[in-house]
Amino acid sequence: MYTASFAFFEALWEAGVTHCFVNLGSDHPSIMEAIVKGQNEKHGEFPRIITCPNEMVALSMADGYARLTNKPQAVIIHVDVGTQGLGAAVHNASCGRAPVLIFAGLSPYTIEGEYRGSRTEYIHWIQDIPDQKAIVAQYCRYTGEIKRGRNVKQLVNRALSFATSEPRGPVYLVGAREAMEEEIDPYKIDQAVWTPAELGALTAKQLQLVSDALVNAEQPLLITGYSGRNHAAVDALVDLASTIKGLRVLDTGGSDMCFPADHPAWLGLRYGVEESIRTADVILLLDVDVPWIPTQCKPNSAAKIFHIDVDPLKQQMPVFYVNAIARYKADAETAISQITGHIKATMHDRLSSQTFETRWSDLQKSHKQRLETIAAQAQTASDDGTFGCSYLVSQVRKQCPPDTIWAIEAVTNTAFVADQIQATIPGSWINCGGGGLGWSGGGALGIKLATDSEHGGSNKGKFVCQIVGDGTFLFSVPGSVYWIAQRYGIPVLVIVLNNQGWNAPRKSMLLVHPDGEGSKVDNKALNISFAPTPDYSGIAKAASGGECWAAHAGTVDELKRLLPQAIEAVKGGRCAVLDAHLDGPQGKFGGGKAALVG
Repeated sequence: MYTASFAFFEALWEAGVTHCFVNLGSDHPSIMEAIVKGQNEKHGEFPRIITCPNEMVALSMADGYARLTNKPQAVIIHVDVGTQGLGAAVHNASCGRAPVLIFAGLSPYTIEGEYRGSRTEYIHWIQDIPDQKAIVAQYCRYTGEIKRGRNVKQLVNRALSFATSEPRGPVYLVGAREAMEEEIDPYKIDQAVWTPAELGALTAKQLQLVSDALVNAEQPLLITGYSGRNHAAVDALVDLASTIKGLRVLDTGGSDMCFPADHPAWLGLRYGVEESIRTADVILLLDVDVPWIPTQCKPNSAAKIFHIDVDPLKQQMPVFYVNAIARYKADAETAISQITGHIKATMHDRLSSQTFETRWSDLQKSHKQRLETIAAQAQTASDDGTFGCSYLVSQVRKQCPPDTIWAIEAVTNTAFVADQIQATIPGSWINCGGGGLGWSGGGALGIKLATDSEHGGSNKGKFVCQIVGDGTFLFSVPGSVYWIAQRYGIPVLVIVLNNQGWNAPRKSMLLVHPDGEGSKVDNKALNISFAPTPDYSGIAKAASGGECWAAHAGTVDELKRLLPQAIEAVKGGRCAVLDAHLDGPQGKFGGGKAALVG
């Protein structure tokens, strides 16, 4: 039989989707038949099926894979309940601009056997809801329903066109059993005509305005967040910063590696609070969602602000505005390359002046001081040999391969982690795109699966290290994550930042009530403590059937002994989870020094 379901998988493969992360149910008989048929007949020209016991993990894996490669991947889930099981992963894929296609079945719409696929089980009545698409529609770039088999390939490609057009993001298709069971004649479509919509460039007038402002500025600043998603945009930004000596680059998104830490213009990653924001006289915003937090830090009222973005209006944010004098919807790489080329061609003499040479010298000095300050922070926390986050991450950075890909979900410790990692390779830093904690469990597996696939097989790709907070580790559904890792041979090094609880809520509370009742009690009284702490590495080991390398480190000596073992285990093909206890004896608020500062 050649069914709509089989055509669906053909459409995915022909469009470049290589992996389907699946959680199957009673709405998928024809999907399951099509999978077996494809595996028997297509001889490798068929998406690889990855079984995922949890939908959050499935979508996070597809997200991680798509984030590294910029190639869309697919998730198949079960009716309304499976859609709800995606949970925060839909938010993450939407905010993180991850091109993923989600397919969910619908309960059969016939009862008396009118078509193949009619209702056969009790559950088909209670899973029949008025509008299943509405569950996730506000997070998706497109939602649609496959109603008949003869246009299934067109609908798949229409959905993928939205997923891969900027701003990229998740799309959602549904199909009832009757529709997906429909037998049709085999057919193909012209894949060459199904391409994403492309962004334009700056006009001559826009180019002149931005270029003049940047060159004439005394303290120019560029703020970015997503531009590094296009790896070529990193080199374009480096060229701009090397051309306008004195321009500084700040990352306030942390989503991707946008600018290398070894360039003098690097200001690192800060979430909307940095002194350069206050002092800049010209600010160029480039693919960034939250350049600053006005209640904590904002530009000088006289600063000239320009915004270049794939979505400068932030159409999915009901409340958003910055005081930009101009907003341009354009591709980051194209726009930055235009600006640099224009400046080099028309302003060379001015850029050769002593003023810019002095700025360059000052920038190099400040960059050196910044790196020295960061290095000084990577010290042991106390005389008893315990360690904090900065020391831990500095040691992990030194011992992992130079081209390691970092999957980061460190929440309040993110800036400390970024300072120590000092990423320089495009695509080497991938952070959760949104605020739905738990992304990095599946995300890291998807990233590792992607790099291995691109390099020819299991564990042949780049080394992947996930750095995750302890509360976030629990959100990641580790029972599913480490079963999948073991089942499919996806080795990742996992460093758990264990400070015994959620410290982000305390930070949020103190920003609003710095001297309130909550400021005077510990984390346990605030209901954000995980003391006594779970055995995080033990959870991973149990989920993997005892195969995952697992250990705890709470002192410098333990870290020196165990970290090399963990890295070797991953190189040998096993997942490794190192539960790193930060700052030994817990401080006043039950989270130690690391909890209080980040």
